[in-house]
Amino acid sequence: MPLKYIFVSGGVISGLGKGISSGSIAFLLQSAGFRVTLVKCENYLNIDAGTINPIEHGDPFLCEDGTEADMDIGTYEKFLDKNMHRHNFVTMGQVYKTVIDRERRFEYNGEDVEAIPHITNEITDRINKAAETDRAQIVIVELGGTVGEYQNLFYYEAARILTLKRPKDVIHVHVSYLPTPSHLGEPKTKPTQQSVRALNSAGIQPDFIVARSEKPLDKRRRDRFSLFCNMRPEDIISSPDAETVYEVPLQFHAQGLLQKICQKLSLSYKDPDLGKWELLIGKIKAKKDRKITIAIVGKYFATGEYQLRDSYAALMDAIDHASWALGVKVNTNWIDAEKVEKEGIEKYVDQNINGLIVPIGWGERGAEGMIKAAGWARNNKVPYLGLCYGMQLAVISFARDILGWRDANTTENDKKTTHPVIHLMPAQKQFMERRSYGGTMRLGAWKAIVKKDTIAWGSYEKYNQFIDKSKGLTSERHRHRYEFNDAYAKNFDNKGLIIAARSVVENLVEIVELPKSVHPFYLGTQGHPEYKSRPLSPHPIFLEFLEACINKK
Repeated sequence: MPLKYIFVSGGVISGLGKGISSGSIAFLLQSAGFRVTLVKCENYLNIDAGTINPIEHGDPFLCEDGTEADMDIGTYEKFLDKNMHRHNFVTMGQVYKTVIDRERRFEYNGEDVEAIPHITNEITDRINKAAETDRAQIVIVELGGTVGEYQNLFYYEAARILTLKRPKDVIHVHVSYLPTPSHLGEPKTKPTQQSVRALNSAGIQPDFIVARSEKPLDKRRRDRFSLFCNMRPEDIISSPDAETVYEVPLQFHAQGLLQKICQKLSLSYKDPDLGKWELLIGKIKAKKDRKITIAIVGKYFATGEYQLRDSYAALMDAIDHASWALGVKVNTNWIDAEKVEKEGIEKYVDQNINGLIVPIGWGERGAEGMIKAAGWARNNKVPYLGLCYGMQLAVISFARDILGWRDANTTENDKKTTHPVIHLMPAQKQFMERRSYGGTMRLGAWKAIVKKDTIAWGSYEKYNQFIDKSKGLTSERHRHRYEFNDAYAKNFDNKGLIIAARSVVENLVEIVELPKSVHPFYLGTQGHPEYKSRPLSPHPIFLEFLEACINKK
């Protein structure tokens, strides 16, 4: 069959859930037996998301191949339960750079290089390349931002041109918002009407509108959309707020969206296999008799006077996945590391905390607060999970408190420390000297050998997550420049800090932990298990951490 395209655009406000809608549509199609892939088109001129502050654009998602992408790429992985790669993520910076580099190499044979057709052709080529690489029958393309922005104009132009050339193979889904002003008490359709007009002005008529709102859409709103947006009422898909985003595919399917898409694209319809997904939703919605509270001491929570979940999106998802599998309700207590640094950890936590996490981070700001948090969890026998920076800072805390090296530190924060227990990886020195920051870290999946009779080994063994159990071989995604300084390995070992895993290639320390005889669960991992967690297959380290939190009295 000819390749089919589904473009998903957004209107009114950002953050509506275009990624959730795209992932849900892809999930339904895949569940019906189609080979599907997704492409996220971002507006910014960054080559990737690796150098963007997580407060600005959310937690960059890390792929197996080392791509530092937008959070929506993580959403796709979770819905489809398969890995995304570099070709699934497009930024305007990538597109511009490719076209300009080609011009400099005289690959356009003296043509005057213009936005149309050269930029739009490059966008289309990347979409087709993703479909070809993933052997997809249907490619779903999420257009970043909202319609009417100047930054994404060429994405819409590429979509328009492709629609013109292949009208039977392209459909458009427009995700828009219906606000419900509190003083009026009814959802208003005018913002979406204006959004569709902006889409029409770009030469595109949507085939479907996904109407995001607090409550389900009523007949009156559907009729208004039909009249003013030139659409059939049945093509307006209601998407009210849900208890979980994983419920959205079922909402869509209940309204016949999959069948309607198949009709518009001349595809043979087949009922999707939703059995496992329905069981998942059942677990999510089931009453939870057990409740635990986990403190997360981080540095990327605040934006002005507001707090962001998206700064640690993958972490929060991984906690959710594990909690559903274990049937426990998790309350998260977000704690600003800078406040801990100034006022002490005891002001923000007590023995009612069931567990503590120190997540990813960079640089000196708030680091001392996170070191205090790691020490408090160790001293008070509170289950602790350190992720990347959280692993490094737990090592520093141990060095200061147990080894007695009061100036122990990472050279990232103190180049003059006499005990650099965390230091810059040798391969990273030249990158740092050249200020070559983008895409140069130790990125992507790296294999490691896990030591037997450790918490880490038990976790991977219990949930059958070894690549090769006979060798203790596993793999996690990485995103770091600094590492455990192996010159001090014997000092730590003599004082009881176990090196539970080392990398296959460089023999780097990957996981450290305390024995269960000393602490119920104290583990730090240089890798990022949160990026590999899926709703149907939670990561074993998070499962074991939450079990330890449940068991804490």
